[in-house]
Amino acid sequence: MLNRIKNSRKASASIADTGSEKVVNISDRRRKKPLYKGSVDFILFAAVIGLVLFGIVMVFSASYYTAMSREGTPYYYLFRDCIWAIIGTGTMLFLATCDYHFLKKLSWLIMGVAFILLVIVLINGKEINNAKRWIDLKVITLMPGELAKPAVIIFIAALLSNDSSRIRDFRWMSGLFFLAGSLFYLIYKQPNLSTAGTVVIIIFGMMFIAGMNILGLLSIGGIGFLGLVALIIAKGGFHLERIISFRHPENELMEGGYQVYQSLLALGSGGIFGVGIGNSIQKTLYLPEPQNDFILAIIGEELGYAGLIILLTLYLVVIWRCVHIAMHAPDMFGRLMSAGFSVMFSAHVIFNILIVTAWMPPTGIILPFVSWGGNALVIFMACIGIMLSISRQSSK
Repeated sequence: MLNRIKNSRKASASIADTGSEKVVNISDRRRKKPLYKGSVDFILFAAVIGLVLFGIVMVFSASYYTAMSREGTPYYYLFRDCIWAIIGTGTMLFLATCDYHFLKKLSWLIMGVAFILLVIVLINGKEINNAKRWIDLKVITLMPGELAKPAVIIFIAALLSNDSSRIRDFRWMSGLFFLAGSLFYLIYKQPNLSTAGTVVIIIFGMMFIAGMNILGLLSIGGIGFLGLVALIIAKGGFHLERIISFRHPENELMEGGYQVYQSLLALGSGGIFGVGIGNSIQKTLYLPEPQNDFILAIIGEELGYAGLIILLTLYLVVIWRCVHIAMHAPDMFGRLMSAGFSVMFSAHVIFNILIVTAWMPPTGIILPFVSWGGNALVIFMACIGIMLSISRQSSK
């Protein structure tokens, strides 16, 4: 009997020890459980870094003579582009390690700040080439129009993800259309038609992805487009000149066709493999601002169609991974935000190609990650950082 009691106590102690070990193991596993489900989308990260490095090289090549004539040194744009690339990379990596849901809590503040900056730039903005698009902070200059793109994406994603029925509520939809019209007007007044149009396309694209009827969107968009055309015709000015001249720039060299004509000459001179990096003729003060929105023409001239195909392949990879992240995002907020960034990147690439090849009037829209522009580079890389954060929490 005593032996049975001893054996029973030993068994109980053994079970207790085993149970405590299980509790400890379970507790350890809970502590060691990773914050994120998946790993960072390395393909997207690598493609973006490849585009940024490619852009640094091409900005240096394209801006060589412009920098020499304006600043007295060929390294002016190269040095600044490298600094912005470092800042952008740091911002991207920081946001990739954050939980993107913090943006949902700040969405109204982000949109409000962007809206206020758009008003300030019209009142007290820095004017360059008859356009007020910059706020001079002495150390850096801000472009509120560029900030408005991610701001509106975050805001609409937060708004529609809180209650999916809002996409079918007339009051909420009227508010979004009013927001689109207000942003378009403020950015158009700078004037910056390309950014204004891109913001509206982003808003409409996100509303469609959220579930709004396509016919309603097309009807309202069509009415807005006709109103814009009527406004441009009535107002005249350089926007009308560019629309008239873009399809046959050779006939309007003294008006709005000169830049597009030089762009076509550059693309036509490159052939299959180009004339070699640094050997462009059009960048020698023939093509105005070759490091900006017409850098694709210099790439085509120096690297040929082969270089253009490689570049466009990288863009396709970026857009593909963004769409993939949107499809596998863990919640509606992440899904809508990813979709908005996908629309933004796609619109920039498509519009820039159409402009450089004379299928669309020049509007000043840049090539993401490649064209010169510190504000745009940091903002685009920040958006990629948010995408990487979403990918870390996605199911695949």
